[in-house]
Amino acid sequence: MYKVLTSESVTEGHPDKVCDQISDAVLDAHLEQDPFSRVACESFITNGALFIGGEITSNAKIDVKEVAKNTIKKIGYTDEESGFNPDKAIIMTNIIKQSEDIAMGVIKEKICAGDQGMVYGYATDETQNYMPYTIHTAHKLARRLAYVRKQGIIQGLYPDGKTQVSAVYDENGNVQKIDSIVIAAQHHRDIDLSKLRYEIIEKVIFEEIDKNLLKSDTKIHINATGFFAKGGPSADSGLTGRKIIVDTYGGIARHGGGAFSGKDPSKADRSAAYLARYIAKNVVAAGLSKKCEVEMSFVIGKEGAQTIYINTFGTERVSRECIEYAVKNTFDLTIDSAINNFNMRTPIYLELASYGHFGRMEERFAWERTDKVSKLKNQVKTYIQNYI
Repeated sequence: MYKVLTSESVTEGHPDKVCDQISDAVLDAHLEQDPFSRVACESFITNGALFIGGEITSNAKIDVKEVAKNTIKKIGYTDEESGFNPDKAIIMTNIIKQSEDIAMGVIKEKICAGDQGMVYGYATDETQNYMPYTIHTAHKLARRLAYVRKQGIIQGLYPDGKTQVSAVYDENGNVQKIDSIVIAAQHHRDIDLSKLRYEIIEKVIFEEIDKNLLKSDTKIHINATGFFAKGGPSADSGLTGRKIIVDTYGGIARHGGGAFSGKDPSKADRSAAYLARYIAKNVVAAGLSKKCEVEMSFVIGKEGAQTIYINTFGTERVSRECIEYAVKNTFDLTIDSAINNFNMRTPIYLELASYGHFGRMEERFAWERTDKVSKLKNQVKTYIQNYI
């Protein structure tokens, strides 16, 4: 039985992603001066105005407005024509210290969860970076769309943009073909739309997509409604944390509901979600299953996961009980361990605020390492020897 799965991504100029980047830029700026900063920063952007608020306790001295302006300019918004002029916009801030009631539950000998909640991590063997093909490919197209704009490979593009990929899978979970590709690219109002569509096909899609998966019935939609000249914050408001599916697994796995951006690693929404991805990726890399979803729950003021559930969707090569045993005897499930093992008190978050937090191959994103494979395999052997 064939099925079609779809995921979308957005460029760094999408208004919601602008806000994610501002919030994470503020977080990074604080961590650079004070690694133990406690930050919860939210941003809202609209036509000609930006509002930044939240709770921050830190020894760092940061000009939040300047951080925001520089972030917006780096994205590519420099004037009203492009979608936002940071030098002329109204920028308001309202930042207070973190609640003492929260702090007393977090600041202990070992960092504890800063809130209750559940998180999910996922991995699949359908791509080299253990991500679902659809979100992996949507990110590649979005990155490429931004790249051709910045490098001038395609003239007349502005920062706002979106991509979407639908892929046909066979009964074994293998991608057979691409059903459709959707790209929305903001552009100068005087651009030749037919030329733009041709250039995006040639210089974006064909550069990133395996042509063997593009069939005669593959549908390609580029700026499907026609012109997309008015974009960015001048056309749509943006808000931190509103692209949580883009940030994770493109809808292929479940999501606990908590956003990442603007939050220091004491927030389980962030650090525990990265830990869950780390576990799932190592399980699949060890060959214990083809797919793996890890669910963990946390309680404010408590060190570690209160519950853990592992779903392998019928792809396990050993029993799920065996996998759960191996995981519990391989990984430290505490927030403190995740923060230290992943070096999460460093300013690494702005880079993650666009094109997904997972599937990154850079060494500094330590939750993507597969360094627990051998230990997992040994724990499987122990389980088989003792319980089977």
